[in-house]
Amino acid sequence: MAVLRVKFTKTKRDKLAQVLWILNWISVVTGAILFSLGLFLKVELNKRGELMAERDIQYVPNMLIAVGLIACAINFLGGKICYDCVDTTKFLRWKLIMLPYIICTFFFTFCVLVGALMCYSMRGELEESLNLGLTEAMKFYKDTDTPGRCFLKRTLDYLQIEFQCCGNNGYKDWFQIQWISNRYLDMSQKEVVDRLRSNVEGRYLIDGVPFSCCNINSPRPCIQQQVSNNSAHFNYEHQTEELNLWMKGCRQALLEHYNYIIQSIGLAVLITWLFELSVLTGVRYLQTSLENVLRQGDPNSESDGWLLENSFMETARTNLNIIKSLGKSNQIDTGDNGDPNIDVPSTFKAQ
Repeated sequence: MAVLRVKFTKTKRDKLAQVLWILNWISVVTGAILFSLGLFLKVELNKRGELMAERDIQYVPNMLIAVGLIACAINFLGGKICYDCVDTTKFLRWKLIMLPYIICTFFFTFCVLVGALMCYSMRGELEESLNLGLTEAMKFYKDTDTPGRCFLKRTLDYLQIEFQCCGNNGYKDWFQIQWISNRYLDMSQKEVVDRLRSNVEGRYLIDGVPFSCCNINSPRPCIQQQVSNNSAHFNYEHQTEELNLWMKGCRQALLEHYNYIIQSIGLAVLITWLFELSVLTGVRYLQTSLENVLRQGDPNSESDGWLLENSFMETARTNLNIIKSLGKSNQIDTGDNGDPNIDVPSTFKAQ
């Protein structure tokens, strides 16, 4: 028994073909949008590539770019097919192509769904990449003269100002690294020398943060040195002075930024998948209804269209049998004692 059988008159078939022609061209536009979204996400990720570890997070934008290009090609062909199918006689040139086209388009729509799910699943990979990348970048904040790292100070400062964040997880991360270059340290001061000697790795660690961590909304001048020393400042309690420095870590700030972009793109891809699936359903109805018209021999007659000619179980069983028969056809029949030439007459005569 056919699945979701629908009866079509000639007028309904023609209208279906015309509507599908328009929808396929709309799908070409959605394919271009997918391509643009993938390109946009790729640019956004590369924009702060210095702050990310070498993790495989480019697979999502790359897949969206590929899916967008394929969508444009597939739906362009689908538009041409549906345009010709308005005329039953022109359908003959596409009759053998439509079923493979529908099968390929079905697997393509599945790839679109996978792309949408990948957008929602890349958060963990992105968070790990940002965590490792920011930690590594902060270590080289002071190395403004080192080739390949001389721009990290400016990059981190701009990041903390733009996203109103400080450190990786918070401002106290700057207490764990030496972010002041040795060339700006006065080695004649005993305090500086003692601080360097007190550290096993010879680092100059202080409870201070770069100027870019200062909260511009603070009612008092920014306190960025001796942040945890209450006695060093007038009327100051570092545990309650939340307005003095940015409290949010840059990893969280960047993650929220990218998460908003990724979720928006994922929603757009999901809507595109539903749209592509509806167009594919219409093309399937058009194909089966036109094939039934050809069987009846009257182009003006009514015909049935369906998604599957048989039930789901019967269709699966039939396809499984086809696959098995293809496997058997590749085997050599060796039933007669394993000699494939047993029926070949001999060309030799007894002397």
